[in-house]
Amino acid sequence: MKATIIAISAILLVGSITPFAIAEGVPAWIKNNAGWWADGTISETEFVSGIQHLIKEGILVVPPTTVSAETIQQGIPDWVKSNAGWWADGTISDGEFVNGIQHLIKTGIINVPTSQSTPSQQESNMSSDSELAKLQAELDNCAEITKAYDRLNCERAAKHEITAYKIKSDSQVFQVGPVTYYWPGLNTDGNTFEITSSGQALLNLRILVENTGSDKNEALFCTGPAICNYDITNGDKEYKYSQMDFTNGQVVLKPGEPKIFNMMFGPNIGGGGTTFEYDSGKDYHFRISESFGSDSIPLNLG
Repeated sequence: MKATIIAISAILLVGSITPFAIAEGVPAWIKNNAGWWADGTISETEFVSGIQHLIKEGILVVPPTTVSAETIQQGIPDWVKSNAGWWADGTISDGEFVNGIQHLIKTGIINVPTSQSTPSQQESNMSSDSELAKLQAELDNCAEITKAYDRLNCERAAKHEITAYKIKSDSQVFQVGPVTYYWPGLNTDGNTFEITSSGQALLNLRILVENTGSDKNEALFCTGPAICNYDITNGDKEYKYSQMDFTNGQVVLKPGEPKIFNMMFGPNIGGGGTTFEYDSGKDYHFRISESFGSDSIPLNLG
């Protein structure tokens, strides 16, 4: 049991950092250890020693974190160890592995108190946990609805509120006129960047938007690659989307209503589109050019 507590504590330390940090230089042997731990070749303690080494050497910079034995006994999902194995063999990325651990913390499956938190930080954490618990309770209440269609609508709305809350809690915020844009960064759900084996750059973006500053409906417009208020720029070139999910070319936002939109930049699909290209020597931004205002989101693709 002691080894288990240490192991989970160390893994949660990994989960508390950003995917950006873990991707900067994890030695190959630590992934080997993760795989061996997953298949039972080495013990939890041996795996933990590798994690502790990364922390000691400053490769992983994390705040002090503890997990009580009581919390551990409540049960850790089996997929924690499965993710370690998938991370080791390259099935999932560094960021996806970290996000899986972060999911346990954020959803309250595991509570991770920070011993050095100030009273104000503790109060903020309690408030955050309380709001998430409230949203979860609303989702649970949907199960009491007997009509299937009404129950599904209730669950869909409640899950959307939970997702929106989580994105808002861990995102960069960009205020453009009456609309607030929340972007959680790369290596989060729906936000990925890769170069395919053929050399094609693929960028997927998922952004939460909310009408926070108007008492009337606002709308985001993108009717096609050639006529779209959103694109990518590297300072020299502009790139139009390859896929997007704007319904009828727009996203309508009622006052106080959060919505999520997705865009992908890659091959040229025609209609005024462009092929997305990546140059490691340039900085890329997602550009917003709406009638109510403009801004750009730094993507940090390098």
